[in-house]
Amino acid sequence: MTDMILHHYPNSPYSEKVRIAFGVKKAAWKSVTIPNMLPKPDLMPLTGGYRKTPVMQVGADIYCDTQLIMLEIEKRAPTPPLLPKGREGEARALAMWIDRNIFWAAVGVVMGALGDKLPEAFLKDRAAFSGRSFDAAALKAAASVALQQTHAQLVMAEQMLADGRSYLLGDAPCLADCALYNPVWFIKERLGSGKPVPPLDRLPLITAWSERMKAAGSGSPTEIRAADAIAIAKAATPEATSVDANDPSGLKAGQTVSVTPDDTGKVPVSGTLVGLTNDRVSIQRHDEQVGDVVVHFPRAGFVITPA
Repeated sequence: MTDMILHHYPNSPYSEKVRIAFGVKKAAWKSVTIPNMLPKPDLMPLTGGYRKTPVMQVGADIYCDTQLIMLEIEKRAPTPPLLPKGREGEARALAMWIDRNIFWAAVGVVMGALGDKLPEAFLKDRAAFSGRSFDAAALKAAASVALQQTHAQLVMAEQMLADGRSYLLGDAPCLADCALYNPVWFIKERLGSGKPVPPLDRLPLITAWSERMKAAGSGSPTEIRAADAIAIAKAATPEATSVDANDPSGLKAGQTVSVTPDDTGKVPVSGTLVGLTNDRVSIQRHDEQVGDVVVHFPRAGFVITPA
């Protein structure tokens, strides 16, 4: 089987969502460490401009956004499952809620505490990326609201664990647990210093749950160079995909389209439509450095625009 290659950096919270999934599955994977802000000269040829972290590569197939990356890991390393049988939609819906709501509140908590300690170049990069103010004073002023919102939403997850279950949907970790570990890990990693910090100091079940999740580790990573990943893509052929002729969008195979995130990092990626299903859109593109690749995006949260 072709190796799963994760392009990421250590402090990336969304990358931790994927790394913990590798840990749950005890999976082997290849690791490429990328910069935490632009420029990303070795990643852009693969993605066509998509700049979010992480990105997963399998040969000449490039998977963007953790929504889709997690589904692809599930397909390639199916045991133990992250999508409980009969509750697949529930796990995915919970993960989407966490990604879109709890995560950004948690970012406000961390940035409110650390914003005045971060390099100016990083703050400017994240302001351009998010379309939100990353001025240190504004971040600090908003920290109280972010803390309240993070606590209010984590309480819901705390209540899910109140019946004694070990994980959000039962006795084994699922996709929703990996998603929730992302913001909880981010707060603990950046602010914890070995002890519970607000709002986690008022959430004992979440704190204990996070230690169970942490014990899963990150699987078996092997570091490779970015140049190696580019060479792998150039030597490979993308896997076959197909376009649903009855897709409600009316889009057809062979059209030139652009795909753009609807929340942050709104950089359109253009190419030829070669795959369209309920959960993903796939476009083929060519780059001199990497050759022909297919870049895959989730449907939810991404806008497809015909050229």
